[in-house]
Amino acid sequence: MDYGIDISHHNAVDDWAAVRGNNITFASMKLTEGRTWVDDAAGTHVAGARGAGIMTGGYHFARPGPIDPQVGHFAWWMGQHGLKEPGNMWPMLDMEDPEIPDPNAFIAEFVRLLRIATGVRGVLVYASLNWFQNIIDPNLWAGDDVLLWIARYNGDPGNPGWGHPRLALHQHSDAGQVPGIPGGVDRNATVGGYTQAAFTL
Repeated sequence: MDYGIDISHHNAVDDWAAVRGNNITFASMKLTEGRTWVDDAAGTHVAGARGAGIMTGGYHFARPGPIDPQVGHFAWWMGQHGLKEPGNMWPMLDMEDPEIPDPNAFIAEFVRLLRIATGVRGVLVYASLNWFQNIIDPNLWAGDDVLLWIARYNGDPGNPGWGHPRLALHQHSDAGQVPGIPGGVDRNATVGGYTQAAFTL
């Protein structure tokens, strides 16, 4: 089992070496949201994690509205932070906004356009247990090179209580404790036979 974190500007990191020393081997950073919003802490987070030997990735928080400009926005910032290169994590699409009218269609089109924009095939799709059970159907869009990332805060890393053949990551806490990060942080673990190699570019 491999362990990681996902962070945004809400998280301060004081000591990336201490984070790595806690057996954290991957970190996904919030880059963008919607069509224009940018996380101004992303560059510092990416550089700090890389410097400590932690594999880095970026994620986009989906909002209602046209998909193409959201993809372009995210892809540009992935490029700015060197996240399209081999050795990084697959990019992640964060599906949480209940106002997105057809989430399954949104995901399918976002993945298609992101591959065109970046040349990166692998995509992680993140959502809550409720979304996976009641709102989205991975069988409609989770083909080759799409893996699932579930949020269920049960404190049991790698065992979210919901299964799918493409389920690779479990966000098991939104208030996890990690040396080097003051306060709580999202902690993640790989699921089943998956390791971080499965979502490494």
